[in-house]
Amino acid sequence: MVEHYSFSRRIFIGFNYLFLCLLSVICLLPLIHVLAVSFSSSGAAQAGFVKFWPVEFTLSSYEFVLKKPAFFNSILVTLQRVGIGVVVNMVLTIMVAYPLAKDNRKFPLRTFYAWLFVVTILFSGGLIPLYMTIKYTGIMDTIWALVLPSAVPVFNVILLLNFFRGLPKELEEAAFIDGAGHWTTLWRIFVPLSLPALATITLFATVNHWNSWFDGLIFMNSPDHYPLQSYLQTVVINRDLSLVSSADMASLAEVNDRTAKAAQIFLGALPILIVYPFLQRFFMKGIVLGSVKE
Repeated sequence: MVEHYSFSRRIFIGFNYLFLCLLSVICLLPLIHVLAVSFSSSGAAQAGFVKFWPVEFTLSSYEFVLKKPAFFNSILVTLQRVGIGVVVNMVLTIMVAYPLAKDNRKFPLRTFYAWLFVVTILFSGGLIPLYMTIKYTGIMDTIWALVLPSAVPVFNVILLLNFFRGLPKELEEAAFIDGAGHWTTLWRIFVPLSLPALATITLFATVNHWNSWFDGLIFMNSPDHYPLQSYLQTVVINRDLSLVSSADMASLAEVNDRTAKAAQIFLGALPILIVYPFLQRFFMKGIVLGSVKE
């Protein structure tokens, strides 16, 4: 059926389309500028000649970052971190959100545990207690030091438990009547019906693990164990020359902070830019349906 809009309504819709297009361009321009700087020469970038197109096109910044074996080793560490970390995040998030989605009649301590998780968003023990915990549990300088401290992302738990609470209660009751337990109900009914929310928090978990760099610097004793972002932060941003071989010193003359940072930003964002379009169709639905409800 064709909908007929009034003149004022059509003006409003047209204004919205125009505004969103302009907003999209504004969001894309910084990325285009970063990409142009990364492909420009050191002198052109330093002089501020680069806008939205490379000046004196060169791949020096990418060669500086990509040609070292340590770079590819850091990628393997990051892939390992993302692979293990996202699986741990998703399993624990689902298992925590399911009981917290019950009402107080079925789970009398639900409110207490819910607030216990929320408090961790507002308050933390700080870096020193976290460092001591990692050290004395014996996982320092291992992949688990990057995965376990953020194993239960509370924000994702809140999104998912509210999504679970929005599912029809009749489905759960029917499953119990047919003899299903909580474990079967969770994995056979709740999880398949929650794909939009799960895709959303999977994206959140992936971005969080991919972009994290500070914990790699703190918990990894050897540069060989650095994830990608920590490695790039150390080599490109802080210019730790102990990680730069004599063969790379000549490349440093062709790479300044602007071009190197631009190459780092683009390389760090590229995997997420590739993954996001495949999850985008679930993203808005998962956010809206997983929002706070009465």
